Amino acid sequence: MTYCLGLSLEDGLVFASDSRTNAGVDYVTTYSKMHVFTPTPDRFFVLLSAGNLATTQEVVNHIQRDLDYPAGGPNLANVRYLFEAAEYVGAVSLAVQKEHSDALAQSGVSGETTLLIGGQIAGQPHGLMMIYPQGNYITSSPETPYLQIGESKYGKPALDRIAHPGLSLNQGARLALVSLDATTRSNITVGPPFELATYQRDSLVLGCRCRFDADDSYLISVREAWNNGIKEAFGNLPKFSWETPSGEKIAKPQPVPLPNS
Repeated sequence: MTYCLGLSLEDGLVFASDSRTNAGVDYVTTYSKMHVFTPTPDRFFVLLSAGNLATTQEVVNHIQRDLDYPAGGPNLANVRYLFEAAEYVGAVSLAVQKEHSDALAQSGVSGETTLLIGGQIAGQPHGLMMIYPQGNYITSSPETPYLQIGESKYGKPALDRIAHPGLSLNQGARLALVSLDATTRSNITVGPPFELATYQRDSLVLGCRCRFDADDSYLISVREAWNNGIKEAFGNLPKFSWETPSGEKIAKPQPVPLPNS
């Protein structure tokens, strides 16, 4: 399993992914799920992947081949809008999945892959889109400035409570790490190394890209600060009306019987 997420903020974009892949509990490996494309100076793309690893690698290889040997069709170097980039990548993904679908079905294996693509083309706003296995896509919005793929449920609560377009890139990056770490705590199929990257709006180049191993001191400090903060917030929750100031409980109020209808 995998967990990747992207944040679309006013200042730019944040990308984060784990690096764990598995084909059962006895075969766990590490692969980067973050792919960066800068085909021309006027554009920049990051692709995050979740799903069948072989499908993902073939999709990335086809994208790079189309850049190296253009054949007159669409590619990341000639699309005019970010949504056209999503349409192109979605078409490549769908074609790869269809090519192997019969053989994979006979083996009982899913060849599906889900992708996040984010970036910017000069003269256009930056953005973030999720590409489904069927080739179609959705985009982030000011109301929901993040998109997730893979094992998303455990890392979602922090995003729902905190994420908003006005976060700085550094704040967004810390929130992404918290979301990744929360997922790791609850699901062993997601784990470090974590990859994190930021993109400053209109720069058309990758800002920072870093990797956090399980024993990274900064990752550990973020985890401890978050856990301690949650425990402190829990301890400060308002007391029930039947609790005394000392915390000792008194008899609970008896329920009031409802009138006959």
